[in-house]
Amino acid sequence: MQQLDIADYIVFFVYFIIVAGYGYWIYQKKKTAETSTKDFFLAEGSLTWWAIGASLIASNISAEQFIGMSGNGFTMGLAISTYEWMAAATLIIVAVFFMPIYLKNKIFTMPQFLSQRYNPTVSLIMAVFWLGLYILVNLTSILYLGALAVSGISGLNFWFCMWGLAIFAIIITIGGMKVIGYTDVIQVLFLIIGGLATTYLAINLVSDPDQSIADSVSGIWTGFKEMSTQHDDHFHMIFDEGNQFYSQLPGLGVLLGGMWIVNLNYWGCNQYITQRALGADLKTARQGILFAAFLKMLMPVIVVLPGIAAYALYQKGMFQEEMLGPDGMIQPDKAYPVLLNLLPVGLKGLSFAALTAAVVASLAGKANSISTIFTLDIFKKYIGKDKTEAQLVSTGRIVIIVAMVLAIVASPYMGIDEKGGFQFIQEMTGLVSPGVFAAFSMGFFWKRTNSAGALFAIVGGFLIALAMHFTMADVPFLTRMGYVFLICVAVMVGLGLAMPDEKKGLEIDASMFKTSTSFAIGAAVIVALIVFLYGYFW
Repeated sequence: MQQLDIADYIVFFVYFIIVAGYGYWIYQKKKTAETSTKDFFLAEGSLTWWAIGASLIASNISAEQFIGMSGNGFTMGLAISTYEWMAAATLIIVAVFFMPIYLKNKIFTMPQFLSQRYNPTVSLIMAVFWLGLYILVNLTSILYLGALAVSGISGLNFWFCMWGLAIFAIIITIGGMKVIGYTDVIQVLFLIIGGLATTYLAINLVSDPDQSIADSVSGIWTGFKEMSTQHDDHFHMIFDEGNQFYSQLPGLGVLLGGMWIVNLNYWGCNQYITQRALGADLKTARQGILFAAFLKMLMPVIVVLPGIAAYALYQKGMFQEEMLGPDGMIQPDKAYPVLLNLLPVGLKGLSFAALTAAVVASLAGKANSISTIFTLDIFKKYIGKDKTEAQLVSTGRIVIIVAMVLAIVASPYMGIDEKGGFQFIQEMTGLVSPGVFAAFSMGFFWKRTNSAGALFAIVGGFLIALAMHFTMADVPFLTRMGYVFLICVAVMVGLGLAMPDEKKGLEIDASMFKTSTSFAIGAAVIVALIVFLYGYFW
């Protein structure tokens, strides 16, 4: 298997210099405000709509998509795209209904919302939950899968790659949210250009596997047509109950059930994501989120189609050894790295830079959110009440480094490689998502929702989900998430009716949810695209 050539390293080095140099320039421009916690953690009022949208995608798309989702494309096909396309629909809901509530009530962190709407105990418990989830599930999987891919492509030592990715991310993160937001624009540019180049060449190769790389536009059509006809089972969005992957994507349950909980919790109740828009005004935040929704529609082309192309090539007799793991079994997560090793010199460096950009941007975003929650919602409230703004920012920077080191140490022990990276993250996050989303959604829209109900949803919901995970393993995890959510809502309604009203509803009026004409048109285009894609690939 070929490794990176000198030209590939030059392309990658140019990417590194551009990102680091631009980040340093942004940092120097705002250096006078670097001791402000709102500036460091939120970049308050300084991110444009395009920076917000790009940062949302850069923080979301990482090794679990490039490696894990491509691996799912190799095994189950286009159906895994439902996470991306339904996310686009979810982003519209978040922009219309969630962001006005957060901004109107001056919510800057998710634990702050829980404290303001319920009480400090609920907020503290959830802050601890989030820190554990972000470090032990998200950071570990991003680092592990990212290092696996970078090592496989470059030939460098696995642990060297992991530490290298972590250090690169730390350099960006300690500059604060403004540096992350604007460098993410460059990261997304590399991600899209490099990702599309990989897809283009991989599908061309399907049309003519005897060439080192086919390069004609007609090859794209020929390759895609061959993939969709000869491997029709890889081009269905909705699985029948007899399908071997039904447990992961349970048919219509994807459209009507737990997938909404996954996405609404991730995009609307997640510090890691909402943080990008919380420092902006409502119009800018909505425009940025809509831009992110359009980019989400493109993501399956970049991360899923290459996996399907790798499967088509494998069926033609290619990658017979490269796709095998140490146990001699096919390891789907190797699909994307194997494809990258087929790219010509230069383009391979560009695609390598795209993958690295996705990993580093996601690491930086997660680390910043971990730092924000610990510093503002735990340290400032319970430990460092008398600390200055500058001391709080310094604490935040220390937390970034500590979190990254903890994730590196824990990553080999999390079983990330057993289920596939993407599935690992979804199932682990799914233990927490139903209860958290119940606490947020009920807190938004029903004034009688009380602290006892929220506490049950967050703690009790997690325990119920954990019990179902071990006792109802034959039930699809998305279906289990739906059950947990309904149980939490039912108990919250019961407690809300049975106990005195705490009178802690948020400030909400109907005018908050009105959108501009341009936003409405953009949202309608996205919904129409989603309906068409599901109808065509049903």
